[in-house]
Amino acid sequence: MNYIYFFLAFFTGIAISIQAGVNANLRQAMTNPVLAAAISFGTGFIALIVMLLASRAVLPSADTIRQVSWWKWTGGIIGAVYVTTVIVSVPKIGTANLVSLSVAGQLLAALVLDHYGLLGFTLHPANGWRLFGMALIIAGVLLVVKN
Repeated sequence: MNYIYFFLAFFTGIAISIQAGVNANLRQAMTNPVLAAAISFGTGFIALIVMLLASRAVLPSADTIRQVSWWKWTGGIIGAVYVTTVIVSVPKIGTANLVSLSVAGQLLAALVLDHYGLLGFTLHPANGWRLFGMALIIAGVLLVVKN
């Protein structure tokens, strides 16, 4: 098993918590959550363009791009909703509450996607261990959000 992906997934979790704080502070400075999200996405877009150019990747043809199903373009919209929700929610509920609830939602969605093989995912049935893990996550969320 290639453990680098486990490390990257764990690091991404750390980065998401840091990003929540950074974006919440940006919102405070800009006094507008949507503007803060737009700036966040704009700087991210610039970083991605730089990485794309540096990688010298071969771009798909216009014909290939036209054949992409409509729903495959919605990832950016989902990301924009997520980032804006984080920006608005973190000052109200705190980073730990936001992240624990977000992780629970992510895991629930992931279990359903894996179980049914939706969106092209490989089938991974929601067996007893996975459901037990989900129950533990929910228990952890309840402990984190309880004041």
